[in-house]
Amino acid sequence: MWLMSYITKNSIEKPLAVRGSVSNGVEGTAVNSSGEHKKLLLCQPFGVVSVPPDRHSTVVLPLEDGEVVLGVTDNSVKVNAGEVALFSQGGASIVLKNNGDVVINGKVFERE
Repeated sequence: MWLMSYITKNSIEKPLAVRGSVSNGVEGTAVNSSGEHKKLLLCQPFGVVSVPPDRHSTVVLPLEDGEVVLGVTDNSVKVNAGEVALFSQGGASIVLKNNGDVVINGKVFERE
């Protein structure tokens, strides 16, 4: 009895995440990897809304009722551990530094 339960539980393939290239269109965000993933949900922290730009590499995870984009794989912005950076494709940026400073578009606002 326990053996059949173990085999059944451990023989089912679990969904795997895939990496692919973003393309945005009329139907929403899509990712092309080994196949095309369409009408994807975007998984983001509360209060943050962003749509990944076309041709950026992203990660898609299958769910029971669809698929979700976990985020963009991008190492172009350099921050230290513990810092946070927000930036747009147009070049606007905000960096929260570890020392309490805030840098907006390159201008430093020192912690008071």
